[in-house]
Amino acid sequence: MAGVSAGTVVGISVYPVRGCAGTRLRQADVGPSGLAGDRAWAVVGADGRVLRAKDAPALAGVPATGDPAADAAAVTAALGAPARLEPLTARPDGSAAVHLVSRQALDRAAAGVVPAGCGAEDPRANLLLDLPGDTPADTPGDLERDWVGRRLRLGSAVLEVTRLPKHCLGVYAEVVQPGTVAVGDAVVPA
Repeated sequence: MAGVSAGTVVGISVYPVRGCAGTRLRQADVGPSGLAGDRAWAVVGADGRVLRAKDAPALAGVPATGDPAADAAAVTAALGAPARLEPLTARPDGSAAVHLVSRQALDRAAAGVVPAGCGAEDPRANLLLDLPGDTPADTPGDLERDWVGRRLRLGSAVLEVTRLPKHCLGVYAEVVQPGTVAVGDAVVPA
């Protein structure tokens, strides 16, 4: 069904510091390593251990800006203990996943309708999509889950959907062709 819109981008978020709150954008550059500025930094505690939101729930309330000095100060204040930021290392091949999830999947999860073994927690998605015909009354599966193995054009970027996330909401995709994606762009099978 190449060329026919499968939905619309209705939200874009980057998470400059892993574990911290995201930043909403109207448009984002998509490069080989994912959305520009996404998951660029990790929080490191005074003991040298990398902290995640599950280890330090206060991180989830810190609105990261992408400015390492400001974000480190905000994290330290939220944790009530010294912390620093360190650059996250890329995968050996330089690639990174882009996380896509539909509003409909989030609505179903909020209503408690998720596939067996899946969680309904915040998926921290990069791209929020609106998918026509995928309503909370539909099956408990997510339409976007059927995209694994397919390529999608969003704006001028092309992504290949490669896998499902552990928590089950949405899909992960790798960047095939860098470009720019904006709120309002169509999601078109490529």
